[in-house]
Amino acid sequence: MRTVVLGGTRFIGRAVVDELLSSGHEPLVVHRGEHEPGGLPDVPHLHVHRRQLASRSSELSAFAPDGLIDLSAMTGRDAATALDAVPDGVRKVVASSIDVYRAFSSLWEGTVTDTLPLTEDSPLRSGPPPDRAYVMEGYDYEPAEYEKLDVEAAYLARGGVVCRLPMVYGPTTSSVGRTSCSAASAPARRKIPTGAGGFLWSRGHAADLARGMRLALEHPDVGGEVFNLCESQCAPVRLWMEWILDAAGAAAELVRVPDELLPEDLEITGDIAQHWMTSAEKARETLGWVHGDPQEHVRDSARWHVARPPPDDDHDFAADERALDAAAPA
Repeated sequence: MRTVVLGGTRFIGRAVVDELLSSGHEPLVVHRGEHEPGGLPDVPHLHVHRRQLASRSSELSAFAPDGLIDLSAMTGRDAATALDAVPDGVRKVVASSIDVYRAFSSLWEGTVTDTLPLTEDSPLRSGPPPDRAYVMEGYDYEPAEYEKLDVEAAYLARGGVVCRLPMVYGPTTSSVGRTSCSAASAPARRKIPTGAGGFLWSRGHAADLARGMRLALEHPDVGGEVFNLCESQCAPVRLWMEWILDAAGAAAELVRVPDELLPEDLEITGDIAQHWMTSAEKARETLGWVHGDPQEHVRDSARWHVARPPPDDDHDFAADERALDAAAPA
């Protein structure tokens, strides 16, 4: 299939392009030109901001696409612009997020509203995403307009397939977390403050999720459907951290501290009442999608990150040290 990929240079997008190429597809990577993907075979690129897609409609038409995978739609306007730029008969897949579920709002509010695992029929949010002010690295959109529910509605109305993604990790992604990179790249670091670490948050390796989206694109009978993509096993966050530290060869010890002492970026290890765990049973049954071994994926991903520490990694661990000092026995 000749497939337009919107946002195919980094993170999950890079994995999608790799997956399409390995499966015989012909991708056209559409992006702003700010992050050229190194190491890919020679594939055509179209440099344009997605808001200006209409101005390059002749080039999109000349490519004669059979499919579209949209990885960077963050607003209803983003979705409409992409959908208007391709012919109606093109198969369409859009990446959404499990933040559309009511459980996401509940975990922010400290309430418990939903049974687990969350399925495609679980209740959705009735209000805006509680973390709307946060803009994901590498994306360009107005935070006040961010709403994956609007993106989903636009695609479903045009017969598109929605893939709701969990926390994405893997090579080239940042979501393995600073636990691996920062702890392993700082040999003097021996302790990391943590809460009980029982929170369940569904995850997915970038390559596995890319395979799921490719299968959704190829399936002839799933237009207008929604699929969760996530690992079937969900390690609690503390176990996840232990896997990362072990894979990174880090000697750091996880030290339990009271939740009120946790640094902001480690609050996820505290007491969170509403878990955020989804089921991908529908994708397994309908698409034939399977994922790899989570612990092996974590090991490979952590080692990849440790071997490539960010050049400007100047994380300040002062809050960690204050938490450890305050929790230390008198």
